[in-house]
Amino acid sequence: MTEPAPPGGTAVSAVMHRGVIACPPQTPLSEVAALMAGNGVHSVVVEGLARRRGAEDELVWGIVSDTDLMRAAAAGDLDVEVDQVAATEMVTVDADASVERAMQLMGEHEISHLVVVAPLSGEPVGVVSTLDVAALIGAAGESAGVVAGAHDGREANHG
Repeated sequence: MTEPAPPGGTAVSAVMHRGVIACPPQTPLSEVAALMAGNGVHSVVVEGLARRRGAEDELVWGIVSDTDLMRAAAAGDLDVEVDQVAATEMVTVDADASVERAMQLMGEHEISHLVVVAPLSGEPVGVVSTLDVAALIGAAGESAGVVAGAHDGREANHG
């Protein structure tokens, strides 16, 4: 039996959710909520946000997470368009980067979702979340015989 690869030895492309659920910047947050619920995702990529940089406008990608949505709902802002709450300093990771690199980026930026991009084009190809990383770590632990409760000497209850 071979030892499972640690997260650092696994490419992001192996754990990410392929494809991107996206919406235009003018989408109402209530529709974004329906997109998230209907697709079972915790974030939606916002396409083509216009931001002024220097003398010209540029189109950038953004992301809105379920946390952003909850904050807006708590503030009574569900009638606004998604471009008002989307993060435009979207953090990306190359599909061929290691999961360890993805974990570093999530920790550095205190975020739970990274948009995965194609290495050559920079186009979004998927999303990786903390839950995807946890699943990899959990699978590695199960393969290695690690069970819940083992750290403190208690037996895990599998019943």
